[in-house]
Amino acid sequence: MLVVEDDRLVRSYVLTQIESLGYTTLSANNGNEALAVLDSGAPIDLLFTDVIMPGAMNGRDLATEARKRRPGLRVLFTSGYTDDAIDQDGKLEQGILFLAKPYSRAELARMLRVALREEGAVIAQEPAA
Repeated sequence: MLVVEDDRLVRSYVLTQIESLGYTTLSANNGNEALAVLDSGAPIDLLFTDVIMPGAMNGRDLATEARKRRPGLRVLFTSGYTDDAIDQDGKLEQGILFLAKPYSRAELARMLRVALREEGAVIAQEPAA
């Protein structure tokens, strides 16, 4: 699993949580680093990326480029801003798997299972009140 998160502390936390669930992780700070990891040939079954990242490539752009390199790669988006995953009509785009920050370890585990199991599912997890 490739985790792409520009905030070092958040990335460290997420990697710890994912690894505690038994998954093997690789990480990148931004889209360009993530593409380099993908180009390295490392086995990656899921791209878990923040929607908003600094630089020229956001999470959606990264997912598009990643799937060009690895067709069929599963993608799970995350963001602290639910509006980032919603189109202009206020709906989740078809086929987007999205986990809103902040999320619990249980919510993360569930969404990782869904992302790895189902292709093209539309799931939105709103933050707990």
